[in-house]
Amino acid sequence: MQTDPRAAIGVFDSGVGGLTVVRALMERLPFENIIYFGDTARVPYGVKSVETISHYTREITEFLLQKQVKMLIVACNTMAAVASQVVKDLSPVPVLDVIDAGALGAIAASERRQVGVIGTPTTINSNAYARAIHQYEPDVRIYSQACPLFVPLVEEGWLDHPVTRLTAQEYLKPVLAQNVDTLVLGCTHYPLLKPLLQDVVGPGVKLVDSAEAMAEETAALLNERGIANPSRSQPNYEFYVTDVPLRFQTIGERFLGRTLSNVHVVKW
Repeated sequence: MQTDPRAAIGVFDSGVGGLTVVRALMERLPFENIIYFGDTARVPYGVKSVETISHYTREITEFLLQKQVKMLIVACNTMAAVASQVVKDLSPVPVLDVIDAGALGAIAASERRQVGVIGTPTTINSNAYARAIHQYEPDVRIYSQACPLFVPLVEEGWLDHPVTRLTAQEYLKPVLAQNVDTLVLGCTHYPLLKPLLQDVVGPGVKLVDSAEAMAEETAALLNERGIANPSRSQPNYEFYVTDVPLRFQTIGERFLGRTLSNVHVVKW
């Protein structure tokens, strides 16, 4: 199949968290067109069954493929953990996911092969990061920790709040006790907490931001396939959501780091 290099990159997530991936892509690849899909009506996915998540993932994949995207990025750790194969089976274009990107980032960053992973309970319970890292480097020791309170704290805008700091100290205590040298931020909300988390873990621990890792992997794949956008004109960004909750604009702009415009609501 002939891919049009001017076609958009399709990025999708269960809500707004994937906008941190879009932000990293905009910074790393400033000429690429991007179409983002956030399933804001059905978020959170973390409490749903594998069958339901797979069904929703299939619907979103089909929607973005109809938009003639040149590649797909699964920017939701929960979807990537349980349904990335669904996307790969459906897609005629390349598929990347945040877990694979984060795993490769962790391997590149860790010198002592002692890696901590933090994420939502669903992502941590799926063991997806451990599997992905061990696929590349079987000798890496992995210490995982679910951090369920981080998502609501980020959405509340408490990025450097005493409550968030105390929560981080509690969650990270068992991971830091294992003497890790690298910590994977295994949720797309977590990059917004990066300065606070770096402060809590100290300078001896490298943070792996899966959004940044994803942008690097995307750039490499576009060059490898020869499908980077040759145009140097202003790119087009489109955002599709399934609902516009009350605080959507505020939260979305915090994640994106810029004004959120060109938002369309999709009714299934």
